[in-house]
Amino acid sequence: RSFSQMESSDDDNEEWSPAQPKPKASKTARDPAAGEKKPKPRAPRKPAAQRKTLAAKVLKDSSSSGLAGTKRKMKAEGKNEDKVEKQTDCPEQQGAEETHQADGWAGEGSSLAGFRAKKEEVEEEDFTFDEPCPKKQKTSGACLGQPSALPSSQAQDLRNELDMNWDLIELLSILTCVERWVCVNIISLLREENTVPFMVRYRKEMINHMDADAVRDVQLVYEELRSLAKKTQSVIQTLRKDGVLTAELEQNLRSCRSADELDHVYSPYKKGSKLTKARRAKALGLEVAASTLLDTPHTLDLRYSMCVCVSGLSSVEEVATGVEHILADMIAKDPETLTYVKTLCENSFVTIQSSVSKSQNKNKDIDKFHLYFDFTCNIQRIQSHQTLAINRGESLKILTVKVNIPDRVKSDFTRWCINNRWRPRTLAREELCAIIRNAVEDSYKRLILPFLTRSYRTKLTSAAEKESIAMFVRNLRQRLLVCPVRGCVIMGVDPGFRHGCKVAILSPTSQILHTDVVYLHSSGQQREADKLCNLMIKYSCTRVVIGNGTACRETESFFTDLISRRYCHPLDVSYCITNEAGASIYSVSPEAVKEMPDLDPNLRSAVSIGRRVQDPMAELVKIDPKHIGIGTYQHDVSAGSLKAALDGVVQECVSFVGVDINICSETLMRHVAGLNAGRAKNIAEWRELNGPFINREQLKLVKGMGPKTYQQCAGFIRINPQTSVKPSPHPVSVVPEKPAAKKGKGKTGVNIPTSFNPLDQTCIHPESYHVAQRFLSIVGGSADQIGSAGLRQCVESKVRTSSIEELAKTVDTTPETLKLIIDGLTQPPGFDIRQNFGQADFKRGIVSMSDLRVGAVLTGRVDNTALFGAFVDIGVGRSGLIHKSNITLDKLPVSQRRRSLALGPGERVEVRVLNVDPQRGRIGLDLIRVLQ
Repeated sequence: RSFSQMESSDDDNEEWSPAQPKPKASKTARDPAAGEKKPKPRAPRKPAAQRKTLAAKVLKDSSSSGLAGTKRKMKAEGKNEDKVEKQTDCPEQQGAEETHQADGWAGEGSSLAGFRAKKEEVEEEDFTFDEPCPKKQKTSGACLGQPSALPSSQAQDLRNELDMNWDLIELLSILTCVERWVCVNIISLLREENTVPFMVRYRKEMINHMDADAVRDVQLVYEELRSLAKKTQSVIQTLRKDGVLTAELEQNLRSCRSADELDHVYSPYKKGSKLTKARRAKALGLEVAASTLLDTPHTLDLRYSMCVCVSGLSSVEEVATGVEHILADMIAKDPETLTYVKTLCENSFVTIQSSVSKSQNKNKDIDKFHLYFDFTCNIQRIQSHQTLAINRGESLKILTVKVNIPDRVKSDFTRWCINNRWRPRTLAREELCAIIRNAVEDSYKRLILPFLTRSYRTKLTSAAEKESIAMFVRNLRQRLLVCPVRGCVIMGVDPGFRHGCKVAILSPTSQILHTDVVYLHSSGQQREADKLCNLMIKYSCTRVVIGNGTACRETESFFTDLISRRYCHPLDVSYCITNEAGASIYSVSPEAVKEMPDLDPNLRSAVSIGRRVQDPMAELVKIDPKHIGIGTYQHDVSAGSLKAALDGVVQECVSFVGVDINICSETLMRHVAGLNAGRAKNIAEWRELNGPFINREQLKLVKGMGPKTYQQCAGFIRINPQTSVKPSPHPVSVVPEKPAAKKGKGKTGVNIPTSFNPLDQTCIHPESYHVAQRFLSIVGGSADQIGSAGLRQCVESKVRTSSIEELAKTVDTTPETLKLIIDGLTQPPGFDIRQNFGQADFKRGIVSMSDLRVGAVLTGRVDNTALFGAFVDIGVGRSGLIHKSNITLDKLPVSQRRRSLALGPGERVEVRVLNVDPQRGRIGLDLIRVLQ
């Protein structure tokens, strides 16, 4: 695997201290080509690690668009004396990286194994809310020749589309920590309906070699901003209809940069909410008095205000209270004030605390939360799994949670408001100063403090959900990319006691040869053993795949006994245990009924278990990813976000592996980039009617396959000569020959070749075929030599004498496209990127949990990873846990030192047993090393 070398993060045990402000970079220093010193890069995935404030960058514009009474000039001395220094946003990074971890995965080339560790980090780090992480990608705009901004017309279209007070590109760049020119290109590509796999493989230079996860992050934030803008328009229309919309309120709404800010501004005006104290005071006519108190307090007479306002006030004290409420509301809505108090919190020791709820009433799940009965943690250091666990305990009414903000924040905030931001413009009497002081304290306690608490909880939950979903994505990717076990007959076994073990024998091409039910755990075991032995000898079956469900250990013992007695001699039989999560759900799904209509659902499970080892990806895509048994806290995260992320990684894996269009299932086909269920069905029907596809061009004959769809999917579809027939002498009878055909659903006349193109079996996109042909002529080869040793030697010789950049100029293309073409031409026929990933482990013996001893050294394979550690299958029927504290840098290969936990499903590891708890079924492990 290939990874960028990055420095590790600060140690978890290091004492946290407020970050020091950084000087704002000059304009010349921000030029990527200016050659400034490269800042320290970081792991890209951490949601909010090592962040300072976004206040200066994100709220810069909105500070001038507050509510009535807040747009006042402050005295120069006071403003400069206490103004919080604004921090720069992400440090600009320049210099394109020489090696990019996404190249191998997206390009199927020699460095493809870099895909296995995208966007992951190794250690838990501090983080601060509201501040962007360092740039995810090093770039050099001058080197790649990319624009730094959208064309003025497109930029105006975007601004008109959103109709907000902030710049979309700038805000997107800040929130995602991706350079502006990359954000520009990604938005343009998304607006042109390009898929993420297509962008990552065939538009690398436009997205600066970002991997699929990073592009999806930008896409997600872009969609969130669009959704925020849409919601803002809806709120404005509602308030205008209710007659409460003012120009200042509208500007304040359009300046919101998050749903949390929008809700904070809009909540007092929601229908059904009780009238706020400030609105009641305004209804009594005290708004003028509040403005006068700030601008010209020497002219304010509270007794006169009591006389001129509407009925409802009987004393000067009530007038003062009403003015306080209006001022408190103005203070709580003022962007500059909110920016200041957030900055104070970021430089303070804010904690989150959980304790046992007094109303938990002996909940049956209470023991699961004993770690959080008296839990306090710095808001900067709390881990994602802790946040999700606290949230779950709170939802079950087992825990009570609160955010503790130090009293120093209140005192500093009050002093700043009174002496600076909300200081009257002229000299005020003592009783008027007391009104302002009371308003500030009331605003902080009643409005700002709850807002900060909600904000912290929301951001903690959001960061934890993103990290949990990222864990799901990593686990699913590695589960899908397990290397297939090809070329052998396999017996799939769905173990059971009362209803027997369901058995399915599958051919090397996954065809069902035989199904049966055997009762291995009752009387008559000898008879069942004979039946199994006869079946295995009849079909030459040497591999057995056992599901890890009920009766798994007993079934494993049965086969181990057969193997030890050489019962199936001369066959050399071995077995493996595989995760059967989701097999039962799939067996009764419409997909399974359509695929195996004559089989009992229990037997379908056995077929699915066997196929999960023969071709894991082709089988697992039939099952909803959330049922595959990966990740943790799936019920505590947003169901929509989880589904979108998992569907995206399935599309990514299927596309980058590629599908043979002539033999792949309709289910697998629908996950190819650019295709969907309807288009996959049309392709399958065309294949059934006209026979195998001979070349990629014939895809254009399929109903619903327009130019954009063809562009997105063509590069991920393979036409292999072994599965395509020779062209028939008669042309394909799908295209009507009449030139003046009526417009309708059918295809119009298209000139489609009917000969096989060797380039169609590679990862080279049809749009680059002419470049590939020019390159072949330069190196002295031909398309018929694709994958041969002779062509590889010619290409390597040419690359040695001329650089990739020079050759790219010669054939008139980009270096990235040429590298992809070289990979496609030199890879052997039938190349599968999954061959670099581990296969299922087959064995012949068994070890039980009672055989484990503390200190024993074992090898195993990672079964699943969670936010707190990795579960490893060591072959004893129960996975052991390597806690994240035992996954340290010195135990990892250099290439894995920037990944979260650095481990994923399928990786082989050497571990040491730390403790064994047979009663609770728990095994503690220590990582020794990762086996390459």
